[in-house]
Amino acid sequence: MTRALPRQRRTALAVLAGAVLLALSGCAEPREAPDLDYPSAPDQRLPEAAAPAEVPAPGQPWVPIAGLADEQWLEAVAERTGIPQRALAAYTGAALLVAQTRPECGLGWNTLAGIGQVESQHGTYAGAEVEPDGQVSPAIIGIPLDGSPGFAEIPDTDGGTLDGDTQWDRAVGPMQFIPATWTLYAQDGSRSGSSDPHQYDDAALTAAVYLCESGGDLTSDEGWVDAVVAYNQSVEYVNDVAAHAQDYVSPDGP
Repeated sequence: MTRALPRQRRTALAVLAGAVLLALSGCAEPREAPDLDYPSAPDQRLPEAAAPAEVPAPGQPWVPIAGLADEQWLEAVAERTGIPQRALAAYTGAALLVAQTRPECGLGWNTLAGIGQVESQHGTYAGAEVEPDGQVSPAIIGIPLDGSPGFAEIPDTDGGTLDGDTQWDRAVGPMQFIPATWTLYAQDGSRSGSSDPHQYDDAALTAAVYLCESGGDLTSDEGWVDAVVAYNQSVEYVNDVAAHAQDYVSPDGP
């Protein structure tokens, strides 16, 4: 599935996102990355929609994204892939919405699912569960980003509001955002009136917006890699996400 991208691109990748990179997920011990090239973009797929994800008229409320995908489609794909259905509803709703608000992006639900698998095992890391309302409990909070070998050094940016740590930042929620990134890109996918990185709809929609902002056209190899590198600068990470994203729609999945 993979092929090398031009090496000249890699200097450009380093400038993406700057200090607001998600850096390295706190959900796993650092591993020595094998010698890998960046992968090709996996196929980007949209789910069957229950109703069009239309942009509302000015002053009218947005629809919660979890109800955008067809229920029977969700049940079938959750059974086939093993993705918890409530997490899948968040990924698919986010993809359907940005297909309307950012049609040039081309983001598929399977890319969000690939990131969700690598970051938090779809909100189930360390015994966590995705509640019917999309809340992940107990909250998934990564290790301190204190500059230990294999991890970034990011002093506290939120006074511990999101991660409970007043000394160092930690990645939070099922999509593992660091507080600085969440502050810049936070979305209200649940339409609750606030944004919560531990609520799956909010986290998935924020990830979708962040990826589209970082990569542009995610149907292209360059755009997709740029987007995922902005999430995490590990070549191994990008390959892991690509493999999961492609597996979720192969060989003939929706």
